[in-house]
This record gives sequence, C-alpha cells and structure tokens, in this order.
Amino acid sequence: MTTGTPTAPGSALDAYLASFAEPVGYLNFGSYGPPSRDVVETIGRLASAASAGVPSSGLHAEDERALAAVSRLTGFDRGGVALTGSTSLGLMQIAFGLPRGEVVVSSAEFPSNLYAWWRSEEAGLTTVRPLPAVPGQPLAPVTPERVADAVGPDTVAVAVSAVDFRTGTVADLAGLREAVGDRLLVVDGIQGFGVLDADWTLADALVVGGQKWLRAGWGTGFVALSSRALARLRPVLGGWTGVEGASRYDGVPHAPLPGAQRLSVTNGSPFASGALATALEQLESVGVDVVASRVADTAGDLIGRLEAAEVPVLSPVDRSRRAGLVVAGVPTGEAAAVGARLEAAGVTATVHGDDRVRLSVHATTTPAALDAALTVLGGRR
Repeated sequence: MTTGTPTAPGSALDAYLASFAEPVGYLNFGSYGPPSRDVVETIGRLASAASAGVPSSGLHAEDERALAAVSRLTGFDRGGVALTGSTSLGLMQIAFGLPRGEVVVSSAEFPSNLYAWWRSEEAGLTTVRPLPAVPGQPLAPVTPERVADAVGPDTVAVAVSAVDFRTGTVADLAGLREAVGDRLLVVDGIQGFGVLDADWTLADALVVGGQKWLRAGWGTGFVALSSRALARLRPVLGGWTGVEGASRYDGVPHAPLPGAQRLSVTNGSPFASGALATALEQLESVGVDVVASRVADTAGDLIGRLEAAEVPVLSPVDRSRRAGLVVAGVPTGEAAAVGARLEAAGVTATVHGDDRVRLSVHATTTPAALDAALTVLGGRR
C-alpha cells in the first residue's frame, strides 16, 4: 500500500477529472458512480459499430482489453480473471462452485453477499455459519479476531466485504488472510476497488461490480481467482463459453477451461466490456494511489466539517480504516426528512435506517459539494 500523498502528472490528472460531469452535489458513489464521457463514448462507438453489422469478433475484442486491465490493476494472473455482469452474479458463481462445507459470513453483509450463500445452502452445496454477533454492536466490523474464533475444521470459505456498505469500515485483509488460513477468502470488493490502494491478491476470490467506484456503468464487473481458488472451485453454474472447444457443437459436454474463464455462462456484452476497459484504463492513467489519496483527503475534509458542526460521524475517522464512505448521524426518526432536505439542496446521498445518512466522495468531489451537504446537516437550513 502506498504511503504519503502521491501525485500524477498534471495533464493526466486534469484529463481524468475533466472527463466527468456529475452534478456538484453528487455524493452517492457508494450507490453508483456516474460514468465518464470516455465511457459513454465507448458504449456509443461500439453500439454504432454493432448497428453497422461489423463482425462480432471485432466487438468482442473488448473482452480481452477489459481482462488485461483487470489483471494489471488487481495483480492477479491473466488466467485467473473473468468478466461478470455484477457482484451478485460473481458471488453466485463462487458460492455454487465451492467444495462442500461451511461458509462463515456476517449477517450484516450487503444482501448480495448473503443470498449467494443462502441459495447455495438451499441447493445442498454448502452450510452457512453466521459470524457470531458482538453483543450490543449489530454493525461491528468483521475483524481477524472474530473470524479466527468462528472458523472450524468444516469451514471451506470466509466471505467479507473490503469496505462495509453501511459503516464505511475498511477490512483488514492481511489480518483476515492470516485468520482464514488455507481456507478460501472471498472478498466483495465493490465498495473499495478503484479508490482503495490495497493488496487485492490477499483474496482467493475478488468480486467487483463496475457501476460504483469504477464508474463503468451497470452490467460491468469481474471475478479474480487465486491459484488456490482455481484448484477448488467447480464451474457448477458455468456454461458453454466456459469450456474447451466452445464452438464445436457435437452434443457432448466438454472439459472446463483451466482458468477463471470456466465460470463464463455465455458471451457477454461487448458494450459492457468496452465500458469496463475504458474505466479501468482511465484509472490507470492517473494511478489508483493518486485517486485513493484524493478520496481519502476529501473524506477527511468532510469528516472534519461534520465534527466542527457537531454532527455525529458514525464511520471510521482514522484514514487507514476508511475509503470513500462517510456516515453522518441524525436524530432517530429524522433520516428520511434530512435526506429530502439534502435532495432539495441539490445533494444526492443515501439514507440508511432512520438515524444515518451515507455520503460518498470521489476524486471529482469538490469543496462546493461538501458546503452544500453541511448547509443541511449542520442545521443551517
């Protein structure tokens, strides 16, 4: 992980920032990140090419472009990465492909990181073991200590989020890796990948949808698998494009491909592949460390403003324990009304429960956005 305050060449950073056009008050990247003009242009270019009837092989060249970028940015081998349409679908592929045994997961996870395991259990493939709760702390972070106490001889995998969607807490991936041991560590990375400078290869299975912090739009995403995961996962939900000789239509099942591509169900959308590739290449052009540093700085600025206005901050304050999510506490029962006032002030955010509002900042977030949010949250409107 990079330390200090990294910088990118001015022209590269300026070009990156100028490619986005979300409203000033947009503070909802944890829900979805408005794509850049470059991503929009890529989708339009590919759609125009398709309307002109170009060969599909030319359109699907975008798949390899996206996969190459995924490999570079995750640190996983090229053969260990595959495209998927969403985090939910990627997690389903992992859940149904696991060896039989127990999966440890917190009940406070986002639903996509719960339903995959529940459905696998219903199919008789795995058994879900909820991470034992911390008394009085329903949103307690998933720590290495809690995981170490929960795993047992029948545990085959532990599923966690790199960044908790409600609290904004960054998981200790290195500590979790040690606690999990030789079992598979499955990481839902959607709330951190792209704005968190981390060693993602600590995971055995990293699943990321591209519509949030990568700003690639819906229908984009990837799965990255370690050699350990590749040795253990079966392509239970894999389809015809995940096998050897996929275009040999001989009416018999073919052997699965050796890498992560074995999870492929069918040909994906080249529009989605192109969008993901463009978004990842834009991120590369400035560097994850630069984007992560800008996000951390802006989140810190927002936290400081909230504290100065005596607004409770319910997410981590320490820079090492947060990414782009900042959670503001409001009086119980008033969250919906505060959310409505924020919307009226031109601020887009997410209301969670009846006592908190989640704000999420990106590299493009300006001080004016924070000003607008504080006008409401600070009680001045």
